[in-house]
Amino acid sequence: MFELLHAAYGPRHWWPGQSPFEVAVGAILTQNTNWGNVQKAIENLKKEKALTPRALVRMPLEKAAEHIRPAGYFNVKARRLQAFVRFLANGYGSMEAMRRAETGRLREQLLAVHGVGEETADSILLYALEKPVFVVDAYTRRVLSRHRIMDYAEPYGTFQALFHGLFARGGAGPRGWDTVPFFNEFHALFVQVGKDRCRPREPRCRGCALEKA
Repeated sequence: MFELLHAAYGPRHWWPGQSPFEVAVGAILTQNTNWGNVQKAIENLKKEKALTPRALVRMPLEKAAEHIRPAGYFNVKARRLQAFVRFLANGYGSMEAMRRAETGRLREQLLAVHGVGEETADSILLYALEKPVFVVDAYTRRVLSRHRIMDYAEPYGTFQALFHGLFARGGAGPRGWDTVPFFNEFHALFVQVGKDRCRPREPRCRGCALEKA
């Protein structure tokens, strides 16, 4: 699947962001909305010089919510964003310090932050901190279930274990890919084919890169 999708779509260069903190903010804001709206919210924060932990932790909740309004559910997401920033400030002080933390323990800590679920936590770990954790989302579930690899309703961890098992013995991925770039690229490819072909109600299977997979 990886080879077919990579040949069809090429490198996805995901996740877009100019800093690890921006990527983490994007992971929180992208819940239940599309990336275009997230970009508008992030641009609003940049214009206000508020895309920093210090600025966001000091900003009144109502003002933060107004800046991120394009991302939808802005009041809820403002609380989640400030909860993450407080966790970052009080627990680590910087994204670089967080990057040096042990992955399993850090994941547990992120999951304890208000509003951070498994997909969001793993997006921060993989894309912002370059930790070898595979991100499972609706696109991944849809593609794998339609190809009868795994039932859509299986727990998040069961899906994730499928990909982590590829590296269980310390081996390399397809064509020598290391774990982090492989997980990064594979997840992004699932997102692309999910948007392009494997749609929720009317999948466009004919001509899909995975048609004969």
